[in-house]
Amino acid sequence: EALARIAELYRIEGGIHGRSADERRAERQARSRPLVEALDTWFRARLAEISQKSRFAEAIRYALSRWEGLTCFLDDGRVEIDSNFVERSIRPIALNRKNALFAGSDGGAGHWAAIASLIETAKLNSVEPHAYLTDVMTRIVNGHPQSRIGELLPWAYAPAALKDVA
Repeated sequence: EALARIAELYRIEGGIHGRSADERRAERQARSRPLVEALDTWFRARLAEISQKSRFAEAIRYALSRWEGLTCFLDDGRVEIDSNFVERSIRPIALNRKNALFAGSDGGAGHWAAIASLIETAKLNSVEPHAYLTDVMTRIVNGHPQSRIGELLPWAYAPAALKDVA
C-alpha cells in the first residue's frame, strides 16, 4: 500500500514535468500535498500496529525522521521529488572519486569535493563552469562582501557583465 501511495505521487510528477516552477508548486499543493499528508497519517497508524522491531517499522521511522526533507518538493516547484537527476549528473564524479585518494590530505580531498560539487551544480543551473569559477574567484579576490556570498551560488549567479548592464 505504501508503494501504491508513493507511485501516485510519481504519476502526478510525470504529468507536471517540464512545467514552470510556479505551475509545479500549484499542482503539488492541490494534488500531492493531500496524498503526502495521508501517507504521513497512514505511516503513523501502521507504526502503532506493528512490531517496533520489524523492518517495516524501521523503514517507517526512517522516513518520518526525514519527513521535512522528503516533502520539501511540495513547497518549491524547482525541487524534484527525488534526487535521481542529481545522482545521474554526479555519477562521473562518483566514478572518479578514487582521484580524491591522491589529493594529498583529507583537507585536499574536501576541497576537491567542494569544487566538484560547484562544477556539477553550475552545470545543473546552465552555467558554464570554467567561466563561473573564474568570475566568482575574481569577485572574491576583489572584495565581494561575505554577507552577500549567496549571490555567487550557481542557482543565483549572474555574470559580472550582466550585472554591469542592469
